[in-house]
Amino acid sequence: MATRPGAWYTNRALFTPEAIIVERGAEDAPMVRRCRARAPAIPVHVVDDRRALAGDFAAAKRRLVLAPRRGSFLEHCPAGTRGVACCNYLVLHLASNCPMDCRYCFLQEYLADNAALTAWVNPEAALAEVGAMLDAHPERRFRVGTGELADSLALDPLTGVSRDVVPFFAARPNALLELKTKTAAVDDLVTLDPRDRVVVSWSLAPDAVVAAAEAGTAPVAARLAAARRVVAAGYKVGVHLDPLVEHDGWEEGYRDLVARIAAAVPAARVAWVSMGALRLSPGLRTRIRARFGASPLLAGEQVPGVDGKWRDLQPLRVAMYRALRGWLAEALPGVPLYLCMETPAVWERVFGEAPPREQLLGATLAAR
Repeated sequence: MATRPGAWYTNRALFTPEAIIVERGAEDAPMVRRCRARAPAIPVHVVDDRRALAGDFAAAKRRLVLAPRRGSFLEHCPAGTRGVACCNYLVLHLASNCPMDCRYCFLQEYLADNAALTAWVNPEAALAEVGAMLDAHPERRFRVGTGELADSLALDPLTGVSRDVVPFFAARPNALLELKTKTAAVDDLVTLDPRDRVVVSWSLAPDAVVAAAEAGTAPVAARLAAARRVVAAGYKVGVHLDPLVEHDGWEEGYRDLVARIAAAVPAARVAWVSMGALRLSPGLRTRIRARFGASPLLAGEQVPGVDGKWRDLQPLRVAMYRALRGWLAEALPGVPLYLCMETPAVWERVFGEAPPREQLLGATLAAR
């Protein structure tokens, strides 16, 4: 099946950039050699400084930059904002930007001035930083994810970085790695042994939302087929129903989605399910209008929250959360369920109480 550069092969979800840009000095990095071996037909250019690359947000997604990261790789999840409940998640940055183009994605604002689609070629430095933290606190258990500034697996068919990170976390008893994706790119993962220390999570939405707002992502059916593959290979699966998008027929759409998830993955192999409302900063709202014009994402009645982000009115959010909680409890009994970036008041209306931070962290890390 022929595809244009920058498109996705629908059968393998393989991103194919127009070109690979390598920062001088990194030409012999193992990741660079791996990318060139896996995609020998893609032209490769060497530049003196990747920071000099310019281009708009959409154009930046069509080429892959390979360069070393010179700062820290690890930080606290930005969900830990004043006024919202937090699960003490840690973010490990292995890449920046994403070849997909979801209309609601915060990266189009956050990376507007630094949009180059970049994979960091020194993952060994990232893992050394994580290792030092884990060694310094052997009594604590950490949940670490790589899907904040980039989809965890979108570049993996080229970079193969999962071959570095999965064995590292599989050998660490006090850490759990989450790989979060909207792709079906699991070919490398299924050859590795996670030893129950790696969760592969999918961000999922009804087909109507995917078609309208998640350009370049794998279809829901392909994501669920990939979930079945990783479960067979020994992984647990996480599910993120985030953002929840209110649309005509949302009840039927999300009820059907929950049924499809339950048919694909046994409840015993689901590590957790998160739910989160559509949330847009003022700058992101402006960016969406500039790139896409009038958008259904901005058509509903929204109000600013304690963190400055605009969300649907609380009664609608609570109604959606409660409906999904009921469907999930029936379809996936016993699976931990939590809200992302919501206030304690909303937690109480959905669950009857807002758990302390340490209890929430323990719930998401509990071995099942």
